[in-house]
Amino acid sequence: MLPAVRSHLSWHGTLDDMQLNLSADEVLKSTRSVRKRLDFDRPVSRAVVEECLDIALQAPTGGNRQGWHWIVVEDAAKKKALADIYRANWAIYATLPGGRPTGDSRDEQMPRVRDSATFLSENFERAPMLMIPCIEGRIENVDVATGAGAWGSLLPAVWSFMLALRGRGMGSAWTTIHLMMDGEKKAAELLGIPYEKVTQGGLFPIAYTVGTEFKPAQRLPLEKVLHWDKW
Repeated sequence: MLPAVRSHLSWHGTLDDMQLNLSADEVLKSTRSVRKRLDFDRPVSRAVVEECLDIALQAPTGGNRQGWHWIVVEDAAKKKALADIYRANWAIYATLPGGRPTGDSRDEQMPRVRDSATFLSENFERAPMLMIPCIEGRIENVDVATGAGAWGSLLPAVWSFMLALRGRGMGSAWTTIHLMMDGEKKAAELLGIPYEKVTQGGLFPIAYTVGTEFKPAQRLPLEKVLHWDKW
């Protein structure tokens, strides 16, 4: 069993200024996709989210284009509409057959992951804020190099945002289900996102977490995925 990562708290001013005294390695090892442990009842201030996004803007970006945009949603009606888009697609996704058994610990984890994902689907709009990260340009029907370059200009920044949340006692979950079918277009219409010019990268709940202790996840050992000089 992996040991729990230590997390001592320190406060600077109000509760919204809470910081966890975690090292960089501890933040990296304990930033989880948080679903069932999102605190739906504790408010989140714009200031702390903007602070996390300021950190995210330091992430690498292809050609220094900085083509990212961030849509943070507080309005209850819009959160409900986004959640409805997500739920409609989740209802379809949840009926699809899973992948072939892996024969390792990943098979054991899947029922818990699916249960957690179902819980989030049922409660999405209860998160104090929802966030959709976007990148300029339409990333569809493009070659591998173009797609990798485009996503590589957004996803590191999103991950930095999640790490910054973790360091402040908050959490999120990286979801992409709302992008299925015509969900991305519906979300674009709802939020005024110029669909023909901008691609959405996911839908993220933002909330403080219930408790701040998170363990490193169970992963395959490095020797099973590491290749030196050849596959």
